[in-house]
Amino acid sequence: MCLTCLSVHCGRYVNGHAKKHFEDVQCVATGQKRCENLEKARTQHSVCMDCSSYSTYCYRCDEFVVNDTKLGQVQKLREHLQSLENSNLNERKRKLLEISPLNSKLLKDDSGSPSLFATGLRNLGNTCFMNAILQSLSNIEQFSCYFKELPVVALRSGKTAGRRMYHTRSQGDSSVSLVEEFRKTLCSLWQGNQTAFSPDALFYVIWKVMPNFRGYQQHDAHEFLRYLLDHLHRELQGSNNGAFSTSAAQDRLSSDAKCCINGTCTVVTSVFSGMLQNEVNCLICGTESRKFDPFLDLSLDIPSQFRIKRSKDQDPGPTCTLRDCLCSFTDLEELDETELYMCHKCMKRQKSTKKFWIRKLPKVLCLHLKRFHWTAFLRNKVDTYVEFPVRGLDMSSYLLEPENTEKCLYDLAAVVVHHGSGVGSGHYTAYGCHKEQWYHFNDSTVTLTNEAAVVKAKAYILFYVQQIQTDSGSRETKSCSD
Repeated sequence: MCLTCLSVHCGRYVNGHAKKHFEDVQCVATGQKRCENLEKARTQHSVCMDCSSYSTYCYRCDEFVVNDTKLGQVQKLREHLQSLENSNLNERKRKLLEISPLNSKLLKDDSGSPSLFATGLRNLGNTCFMNAILQSLSNIEQFSCYFKELPVVALRSGKTAGRRMYHTRSQGDSSVSLVEEFRKTLCSLWQGNQTAFSPDALFYVIWKVMPNFRGYQQHDAHEFLRYLLDHLHRELQGSNNGAFSTSAAQDRLSSDAKCCINGTCTVVTSVFSGMLQNEVNCLICGTESRKFDPFLDLSLDIPSQFRIKRSKDQDPGPTCTLRDCLCSFTDLEELDETELYMCHKCMKRQKSTKKFWIRKLPKVLCLHLKRFHWTAFLRNKVDTYVEFPVRGLDMSSYLLEPENTEKCLYDLAAVVVHHGSGVGSGHYTAYGCHKEQWYHFNDSTVTLTNEAAVVKAKAYILFYVQQIQTDSGSRETKSCSD
């Protein structure tokens, strides 16, 4: 909502209507001859308000507004919008309960008990990269359930306690918690009381703790995933007072303490962490060097033979599979002249070979397909389709010592897709499987889909969950209440 002319749905995140007011004022200021008019034009503020989060932004100050007018007009406007939102919420609930074939599937499952409605995430201005990752993580139950079971943490006290926190960069770093806002966001999904949730409070914390993602330009979803998991891990490690832990949650982590990153094990390392063995052999003296590297995800190259662009008249050629990418990652390769290995026996850099083995597989295997690569002048996208399995991904052939082959089988839980040609542009969406039903998450829009549509997607990030075998040999699925 533009607070200069009160036009709705043309604010900061849509087509910059309020910004146009600011630019017009600047143009007038530069054309004024009289000094007093020039100063008056320069001091005018062009302000807009987000009707979902009620955050107020000033273009002249380039800052979110935290103060109010003497008559409290900003707060009155927020209260009015809140009353409209509450009345509209009741209307949306009524529409969701209308009888239709689609809603019947959503309202009841096979047992006749009510099912949860999927909730979208509003785009706050090129934040589709964040929304796609959050929706993917919400569909990994053993990860999201941990945060949902955490106790609520009170971050504010005194006059601000209990009040809604509006987006502002002016608040201190001590007043934010990434774990708490991440927990709130996950709890807001799959509840069915709203069609879309605005993650503005979480995005505000991300601005504070991850300066790389400050602003409203497009960012890389994989880079965001790595930063998010790393900061969640660090914050959970620092919560020694028990604010972010329960006895049940700690029991889940105790068995995974052997494979931790940077000290104490957390749910991040318990779920996503695996171990690589890097073997380098000197081709001159045969000396072998071994190194163990923990990982939270594996970044896989798409083999060069599948990157060739063919015209419509040409034969499409062989289809690239996920197995091709995994084999390329683990195959023996000879290091080139720029990567000569320093052999401690020869005491100089020598030609050598390198090979990766997976020493320990994680509970959730995150595979990142390297679709962006640098050329001499720009970053291009590899748009090759990569075929991937939905069930039964077998990782045993890439494991150094496959003790239990049953633990090497994985099922697909979520897929992140990048639409467009460049990393700094385009759009991100995600597919997620919830209670054996596939959904397509496109910011605030969530639609039911099927497995056939998922396998056609040009995947960017794949999340695979380790199969859990029961004594009878059937698969077992755990929920938050288990």
